[in-house]
Amino acid sequence: MQVPVWVMAGSAGLAGGLAVARDHGARRARVLAARGREEPWGPAAWTAARALLAERREWLCAPVAALLAVLGESVLPLLAGAVAVPLVKRWLRRRARRRSSEEAADSVTALCGAVVGELRAGREPGQALLAAARNFGALGTAEPAVLAAARFGGDVAGALRQAALGPGLDGLAGMAACWRVAVDGGAGLAAGLARLESALRGERRRREELRAQLAGAWSTVVVLALLPVLGLGLGAALGADPLRVLLHSPGGLVCLVTGGLLETAGLLWASRIVRAGEAA
Repeated sequence: MQVPVWVMAGSAGLAGGLAVARDHGARRARVLAARGREEPWGPAAWTAARALLAERREWLCAPVAALLAVLGESVLPLLAGAVAVPLVKRWLRRRARRRSSEEAADSVTALCGAVVGELRAGREPGQALLAAARNFGALGTAEPAVLAAARFGGDVAGALRQAALGPGLDGLAGMAACWRVAVDGGAGLAAGLARLESALRGERRRREELRAQLAGAWSTVVVLALLPVLGLGLGAALGADPLRVLLHSPGGLVCLVTGGLLETAGLLWASRIVRAGEAA
């Protein structure tokens, strides 16, 4: 029994390593070019390795599962690791999208401030938008349409509303409204954008304050998630061999499945409560 477990554990660890190292053609070309310029294990190679590892962090579950399989002499950790890889990948993608959305919102706020500065410096609205957009990627995939409208006298407000459909770019809808009012009614565009920038900065400040208030709740969730691991470590320190009991006895398997389901349900429930507070 022990030899197949070692073989499967080693295969899982090797598969995880290959998945982390796997790359597309463009990134591989950059890595090879960097290695051609410097030593095989020089700074560029280590930087490329860290970048690959950061992009495929979900595959770190494979070596951990392989280690548990070796320690427990069972294939069940390998199966759990195979299930954990897509779940962790989905969580990392959702976290990356959220971070990207917040960065886009901050870019919109900075764009409003830059346009206000250009307008107060004496530039026309279209020229001010063109000058400010060079330093901020706040227009998303609709940036060419917005810049073309600003350069050739097109419907800038409509292009901004279209760009506001991107994630985190809701502030561009307010910018489009200010632009429409300034064009149709002759109102001051700089004053409207300044108020919009102030409102967006206030919203960001409230979001950061709420996140700081919920940091304690998230810490509690993390501690609850780590308690079973600490229990297993304490049992192993006392010589009880909890992995053998959980993985090689009927009662242990029942406790493992039941505890895993309760742990998952508790984490989902606690995360839902905290996210409801964030949404509010």
